[in-house]
Amino acid sequence: MRWAGQQVGAEAPDALPGLAKVHDLVRTSRPPEFAGMTFYEVRAKSALNKVPGSVPGTPYGWTINPYRGCSHACVYCFARPTHRYLEFDDPGSFDAEVVVKVNVAEVLRVELAKPSWQRSPVALGTNTDPYQRAEGRYRLMPGILEALADSGTPVSLLTKGTLLRRDLPLLARMAERGAVDLAMSVAIFDPELQALVEPGTPSAAARLATVRAAREAGLECGVFLMPVLPYLTDSIAHLDAAFAAIAEAGASYVVWSALHLKPGVKQWYLDWVHAHVPQHDAAYRRLYAVGPYAPKDYRRWLADRIEPLLAKHGLHRGAVDDSTGTTRSRSAGIVTATAAAAQPTLF
Repeated sequence: MRWAGQQVGAEAPDALPGLAKVHDLVRTSRPPEFAGMTFYEVRAKSALNKVPGSVPGTPYGWTINPYRGCSHACVYCFARPTHRYLEFDDPGSFDAEVVVKVNVAEVLRVELAKPSWQRSPVALGTNTDPYQRAEGRYRLMPGILEALADSGTPVSLLTKGTLLRRDLPLLARMAERGAVDLAMSVAIFDPELQALVEPGTPSAAARLATVRAAREAGLECGVFLMPVLPYLTDSIAHLDAAFAAIAEAGASYVVWSALHLKPGVKQWYLDWVHAHVPQHDAAYRRLYAVGPYAPKDYRRWLADRIEPLLAKHGLHRGAVDDSTGTTRSRSAGIVTATAAAAQPTLF
């Protein structure tokens, strides 16, 4: 029987060993509308993740990732190496081999009902995007958000996906009872460059239209101008156009940082630079010769370039949660700071 290898708990022949070990595989799907992609539908054992290294007793450090892997295919994505835990050895598999936790909402409800749950802020969009294209097929987010709302748990959400608009009415109802913090990630405002660097993402204009829709729905919604790519998106012209568009969309705040290249991503990105923008190859290898971060001198130079533009466009600066990498939850008493009062964000 052709479904025999796709039952719960089965070691499906086309599932990688790590995947079969970590999860209960329900089935493998390769829908024609997602050309070149494979979805591994699994039954997750848990939904809430405690971020390693977060300080016990603090209100941060809880995340939910309904998907592992992401069709946005951003060349710089810091989460790319996480697929190695599932024994996907090819870094490119992160873009095409997506794990879908089909029971995540049900598992989450059980976890949130435990007496030990303290209703700490939960972040979504920390590892992979909850509103990537697959969400249109699997519709996991409404169940997740409803479970969080019913338990009174604050939500912090970062995405590049315009599918967020589908859930704005639900998020607006949640915001009437507790903190809902939204942010849209928009790094590139040059359509040709975006198609090379983030080939699976919606356009910057579409993402900012989603920000505008969130604001019109009465929600706070910021923009993460992250990462700023040296030699590619750090010109005054690009940054000025970016901040002008962000301000026009009515964003609540903006957060920015320079590109950092952690192990497992660095060589992938540098190979891309060599292939697509070879004129910057040598400069990139010098800039990131020592570690994952751009040198302090570059970061200071970038801050000095950005500060006047923030003031010019009347933008406020937000703050990033150190544990999760998403916008900080207002439920913990942290509010966005103005550009004049905030310190530069130099990651």
